[in-house]
Amino acid sequence: MEQEFCRPSELNFKNKLHEECGIFGVYSFNSNSKISELCHLGLLALQHRGQESAGMAVSNYNEIKSYKAQGLVNEVFGGEELSKLKLKEAHMVLGHVRYSTGGEDIPENIQPLNVNSSKGKMSLAHNGHLLNALSLRTELENEGSIFHTSVDTEVLAHLLARAEAADIPTAFKEIHSKLKGAYSIIILEGERLIGLRDPKGFRPLVIGKLDDSYIMASETCAFNTLGAEFIREVEPGEMIIIDNDGLKSEFYSNNQHTEQKSLCIFEFIYFARPDSYISGRNVHQVRREIGRMLARDSIVKADIVVPVPDSGVSAALGFAEESGLPYQRGLIRNSYSGRTFILPTQKMRELKVRVKLNPVKEVVSGLRLAVIDDSIVRGTTINSLIKILYKSGAKKIDVYSASPQIVYPCYYGIDTPEQSELIAGDSTVEEIRDMIGADSLTYLSLLGLISAVGIEKDQVCTACFDGDYPIKPGS
Repeated sequence: MEQEFCRPSELNFKNKLHEECGIFGVYSFNSNSKISELCHLGLLALQHRGQESAGMAVSNYNEIKSYKAQGLVNEVFGGEELSKLKLKEAHMVLGHVRYSTGGEDIPENIQPLNVNSSKGKMSLAHNGHLLNALSLRTELENEGSIFHTSVDTEVLAHLLARAEAADIPTAFKEIHSKLKGAYSIIILEGERLIGLRDPKGFRPLVIGKLDDSYIMASETCAFNTLGAEFIREVEPGEMIIIDNDGLKSEFYSNNQHTEQKSLCIFEFIYFARPDSYISGRNVHQVRREIGRMLARDSIVKADIVVPVPDSGVSAALGFAEESGLPYQRGLIRNSYSGRTFILPTQKMRELKVRVKLNPVKEVVSGLRLAVIDDSIVRGTTINSLIKILYKSGAKKIDVYSASPQIVYPCYYGIDTPEQSELIAGDSTVEEIRDMIGADSLTYLSLLGLISAVGIEKDQVCTACFDGDYPIKPGS
């Protein structure tokens, strides 16, 4: 297999290779000169899922034209890049936004990944993490494969290229049993757009329709931006094939109906955009119910409810409604500062907090605050916020987390790779309260979270809270 658009470099393959991303693909039944613009808008809607790099590949069935670079979507595609991606009689486009939770933040790792193989040209975009990516990579290298990146996606590309089957859908059926972990994938190849979701359904993938085009994306918020119609979610273990004959569906996993589902519950807590729908539930409404549940389970002695924006806003609204306390914007977010949780280094996260959120002194001064955060991962953000709120005159600060303690690392694509990086990894609630400098600290219980989300516990992944891994690390 030959990779077309990247040059090899010295990479650190010892790092974990998982990454949280947003993927977006369009198949148009008629040639569409604006298809790259559609993808641009879709990627903008998914920007919250990755802010390190963005990429796009456009195809007219015969040729794939690609552009990708480090930066935000509008930085990457803010000039003449979209016009360079125009192809005569283009029918398909594939886009990707990324932040790495492992591997390296280097140009070679930016997706979509474009490759040549005996099965033809294809472009792949992946969201998730293959737990056995390193062992598969070693096996493939021992058999003669040459790698150009340090991402899981290239492992999948090599497996597909080496499969005996002549076409990609059949090849995936042949190799899928080798894949252990979380993946939502869109593949652009030949005259087809293919969508795949792992049998446990860790990461979301949805289908929409706009005029004469089908769309697949990580979240429904991308459809809202385009005015597209949401059709349905891709089911765990399902393969979607879109070509000139329409949309076809089949389940590639023989045990699809007996496989225990494991949708990442952190999508509801933090990662998904509030206007998205997951498993038929509006994320904003779920977060409001999480806030109500948190207030019901707490003894609240405060004057006002203050959210940590933006991801804590919905839960804070529900908390205020249930507690009967006024909801006040005591912290104002710089909308252009990005998301600190998904920045790759601790130093960058600490610096970003200072420019991300500013207190409103007239709102918080002299009052007892109930500060609502979506979660407490490393403690960096909430510790800094408590300091600036006290400097702004807050009388008392009680912190409420709209998720349980994050005690265990995630191996399925969320940036908590080491337990030592988690503030709750080896600390009690009282020790955490002391470390962040709050007067009190209350976490939502796991039972409360499950009840608020409204999905049975055996249908979601809660491993970061309870260590109950649906697929054991190293399996």
